[in-house]
This record gives sequence, structure tokens and C-alpha cells, in this order.
Amino acid sequence: MSFGAGGPVPLPEFLAPMTAPASLVPPLPPAETSERSSLEAEVARLRAQQHAGDHEAALAGARAKLTAFPENRDLLLIKASALRHLTRTDEALASLDRLAALHPGYSLMHQERGLCHVARKDAPAAIAALLAAVNANPALPVSWRMLEGVYRLVGDGYNAATAAAHGATLRELPPEVVNATALFADGERVLAEAITRNFLLTRGDHPEAMRLLARIGVAQGVLDDAETLYAGVLTLAPGHDAARLEYAQTLIARQKFAEAEAALLPLRERDPANLAYRAEAAAVAVGLGQHDKAIGIYRELLADHAGRDEDAPGTRAALADVNLWLGHVLKTIGQLPEAIAAYHAAIIERSDFGEVWWSLANLKTYRFTDDEIATMRAVESAAATSPANRAQLTFALAKALEDRGHFADAWAHYERGNALQHEACRYRPQPLETNTAQQQQVCTPDFFATRAGWGDPAPDPIFILGLPRSGSTLIEQILASHPEVEGTQELPDIQRIVLDLQGRDPDLDNPRYPAVLTDLTRDDCRALGARYLADTRVHRQEGRRLFIDKMPNNFRHIGLIQLILPEATIIDARRGALACCVSNLKQLFAQGQEFSYSVDDIARYYRTYLELMRHWDAALPGKVLRVCNEDVVADLEGQVRRILAHCRLDFDPACLAFHQTRRAVRTPSSEQVRQPISSEGVDQWRNFEPWLDPLKAALGDAVEGWRA
Repeated sequence: MSFGAGGPVPLPEFLAPMTAPASLVPPLPPAETSERSSLEAEVARLRAQQHAGDHEAALAGARAKLTAFPENRDLLLIKASALRHLTRTDEALASLDRLAALHPGYSLMHQERGLCHVARKDAPAAIAALLAAVNANPALPVSWRMLEGVYRLVGDGYNAATAAAHGATLRELPPEVVNATALFADGERVLAEAITRNFLLTRGDHPEAMRLLARIGVAQGVLDDAETLYAGVLTLAPGHDAARLEYAQTLIARQKFAEAEAALLPLRERDPANLAYRAEAAAVAVGLGQHDKAIGIYRELLADHAGRDEDAPGTRAALADVNLWLGHVLKTIGQLPEAIAAYHAAIIERSDFGEVWWSLANLKTYRFTDDEIATMRAVESAAATSPANRAQLTFALAKALEDRGHFADAWAHYERGNALQHEACRYRPQPLETNTAQQQQVCTPDFFATRAGWGDPAPDPIFILGLPRSGSTLIEQILASHPEVEGTQELPDIQRIVLDLQGRDPDLDNPRYPAVLTDLTRDDCRALGARYLADTRVHRQEGRRLFIDKMPNNFRHIGLIQLILPEATIIDARRGALACCVSNLKQLFAQGQEFSYSVDDIARYYRTYLELMRHWDAALPGKVLRVCNEDVVADLEGQVRRILAHCRLDFDPACLAFHQTRRAVRTPSSEQVRQPISSEGVDQWRNFEPWLDPLKAALGDAVEGWRA
């Protein structure tokens, strides 16, 4: 939530917004590491000059170094600060404009701008800048102190007292925790983590330090550690409401929805009107499949906001968010007109909200108007549009242009959107390829023969796996139309077990998994199978005999599945190489699937998938049923009978009328599987064939040999 100069200062919050897991970044080459160390040493020297009061020397040094590093935020900040101290305030503000264009979320940039406005005696501008600073980074004692003073100058005693309370809160915390919190807020995760860990090792348990370490863990995707740390914080400080909320958010991220509901309960009982608590309760309801409950909460939130001043800072953004979330739930349960209306309402509040535009495109059946396309083009090209919003808008534009038959322009937009995403995630193909080679070495026919009968014998799970956009949602919908099968969602539980087997701080180039499978005992395998069944039970709300786990990436872990759940059913959803890869290149995923944002990466991934599936066919003959999307389209009944036989199910005609089955579907194919079978999408990739020579070359013999 954001706050403007006219509103109250936010309550003490040492929490940056929860971020997606950090991508795997390859180590820097030695030359770049040396250059970075030299730059850091120079920045430290210039800061020392500033602290000594030699601002002329600091300014000269910063300017000299900026010739080589013109976008470095530390150098730009030193330059602006030196100019302010030399009373060259207008020049300082101009330098800060440059810094803001490059690093808009940098809290010290906002603080320095606030100090410049204080020097110019511009109270409204100073308050706005300083509030931007503390909203980006609440651990800024200087900003709180200056806010207190400026508010007193303008006669706002309430906000002056609140700012003073923030400053007092910071003074009560150990300096190491304040410093690490500030570093973390500005993206310096590694240094923040080192300071926090060292503090905890030397000083023992401290709730705020443990909370900060948990937040760092969330930002780095180490959610199990974060969960443990938050539980420890609440043991030491049961009334720490901010930590409790973050704990619930972490449980939601881990899809532990029942536990998250329990964690939220004390907060909701103490403050039932709190908007943040209610929003998280709605997210829990969605996770538990209680879609009507979630819709009710979102509609209540919109009604509460309707009575507020729409122009108040943060109100429009909040309305846009809630309408987006509401649209997602309505889409999931098949209420398409209502979902579209909610998405439109979000756009009214925020025309640059890329996720909403992409959500409309991702319905697959929505067609954009001329005015909407013009708006998307204008926002996508605007300098102020963030990279994330620009990527989402670019993919949405590509879909709009494709629907109109403008295939060259559409492909250009898909290429640009993929380039933006590829740059953001920095995917590495080597870990998957290493895993594939090691799976072949470990999971041999003899390996499985000597472990026959291990694991939990329950036949409950049906794993549908393969690549995204391969027809897995269609197979799921067919099976979920059977009275003995319940469709759930893409469950993360096999991945959780893999993460536990990999251990802390895994070496991606020499991992413990899958070699560690050889160390598992019969009892270990049975316990892991029982754990999977227990952890997934929360998603089985209809009481049916069998259930579906449709996580596509589980194709990497068929050996583990066989060890711990030997009676589980496995189906490989496969689609032709070009059709599958083009469909992935056209898709912007909510999270994960980083391999899908470049031609080379998707081709390597597809070939590695074929290689690993050939291995499973050899190591576990007859275990995996291959179902090709093209065959399902060509012969629905024949393939349905084949699928049901593999699942040891009697034929049921409801499976042929799968599009009439009313259930929640969360994948991008949700609207497609609510329609009768159609051959329309089988050769859709051919619209882009003039631009596919690089993909064909990268796929090689997989273009024709994908069925083998």
C-alpha cells in the first residue's frame, strides 16, 4: 500500500513486497568480478571523502568514474549528494532525475531528492519524496527525522508524531538490523543476508533479525527456511502481527493453504476489517478451492473501496488489484463474461496494468477492439512503463495481432516479449541436462527391479506430465469428467520432496539428486509416498477414489514417483515439436517455465524431454502412457478409451462430453477445454512458419521424430 503527502505515514513495516524466487544466475567471469571489486572500492573511497566533508573531491571522482559506468546508481547518488552539499541544488535534482530514470525504486534516490527539496524549502515536494523513500525502504532514519521536521513546519502534528514514532522504533533496533534491512530493501540481498546471519550468530535469537532473514529467504525462493524462521519469530513474539502476515503469505506461496488459514485467524479476529488480511484470506480460499468464498471477499473489498476517494493515493491501484484477482477466480470457474468485466474494471483504474491486458489475451477467446489495441500500443511504448508491464503488454499485443491475421507483426511482438522475459530470468539449460544424464545413470532397470514393491501402494494419484501447452489440460478435463476421478491442479509436492532430497545450498552443477535416490531405504520410500498423499489431501474435496496431479515438470522425476508411489498412474501428454514449441513461445507464464522464452532454450528443453522420456520407456516398460494431442483431436473416443484403460477405469460417456463438466481450471487452456474438441489449434503454428527456420534448426531431428 502506498501513501501520499496528504495521508498518514505508514505504520512501521520492515517488509518489502514479496518477490518471485530469484532466477539462477551464472557466476561472473573473473574479469568482470575484478572490475566490480575495483568499482566497489572506488565507491567506498568517494563515500569516505563525503563523510570527511570533501564534497568537491567526491564530485570530481564520481564524475570521472561515471564515464566508464554511466548507469551506476552509487556513483549517481554520490554526485547528486555532493552537488546538494555544494548548494548546487538544481544540478543535484537534474542528476537525480537521471538516477530515477535508471533506478526508479531506489530508496536513497528518493531520500536525496527529499533533502534537496528541504534545502529549497519546498515542503510538499519534500514530503512526497521522503514518503516515497520510506515506502520503498522503511529503515531510513534520516528520512523519518526529516519527515518529522517538515510535518512540524507545516503544522501537521499528527503525522509529525507518527514519523517520530517510526524514528524511535528504528532507534530501538540494533544498528546491524537497521542497516541490513535498508540494504535488503534496495536490492543488496547478499550483503544484507551476511550482516543478518553474523548478527544472529553473535547475538542469538532476535525476532526482527530472524524476520529479516526470513524475508530474504522468500526473495531468494528458499521458502522452507523462511517458514521455519517465521515460526521461530512467532514463538518469541506471538503478537508480532506483521511477521504473522508474512508467515501466512509464505505458507500460501508454499500452497499450505490450511496452515495459512490457521495463521491468519488471530489477525482476522483482532482486526476483521483489515484489507490486507481479507485479501490473503481470499487467496487461501482460492487455494482451498472455495471459489465462491473468495469471490464474496473480493466483492466486499470492492464495495469497501467504493466509499473512498478514488483519487486518494493507492486507491486506484488497490481497486485494480482486487478486480484482477476477482477476474482470475471468475475465469477459473468458467464465469467468463463476469471475468472480462472485472478485468475491464481493473484497466479503468490502471491503463498501464500489463497483467490485466495479458489476462484478457490469455483467455484465448477474447478479441481486442481497435481502441484497446491503440491503448496497449501507446502504453507499451511509453518510457514510464516498467519492464514487467511492458513484457505483459507486448505478449497481449502479439495475441491481439495474431487474432487479426497480422502474423508478421504478431511474431515480432512475441519475439520482443520473449526477449524481455529471457533477459529478466537468465535461464540456464545445464542443470536440467545434468539431471537428465544422472537420471539415466541412476534409474536403470536393475535399480527398479531391486526395489520392487517399495513405497506406498496407494493407487490414488494420476500424474499427467510433459511440456506445458501439450494438451495436458484436455486430458485432465477428460479424466476429471469421470465419476471416480477428481481434478485438482498443478501440485508442487513432488518438487518439494526433490528440494528436500537435494539439501540446503544445492550445487546445480553437481547435485545430490538424483544420486541420493540410491541411499533411500524401503521405509524412506514408503514414508515419502505417505507424505505426498497426506500433503495433497487438502486438494481432494470431492472424495473421489483417484485424483490428478497435473504438474508438467514431473516428467523429470518419474524415477522418484515410481520409488515412492509404485501404483500411481503416469500419462505423458505430448504434442508435435513445432506446435508445442511455438505455443510455448507465445505464452507468458505466471511463474516458472523460464526455458520457454527463447528459441534455443525451448528447443533444447524439448529435445532433453524426449531423451528423458525415452529413458523412462526403457527403464519402466509400460509404466508411462504416451498420449499425443494430435491423436486426441483426430480420434477422441479411441484415445479416451485408451486413457481410461491405462487408469484402470471403466469407460464413461461423460468423458467424451468433457466440455460440459463444470469445474475449476487454472491453466491457460481453461476456456479451450470448456468447448468441444476442435482441430483448429493443431496446425495453428503454421501461421508463423516463415519465421521458424531457427527453431527447426535448433530442434533438428525432433521436428519429425517427436513421436518416437
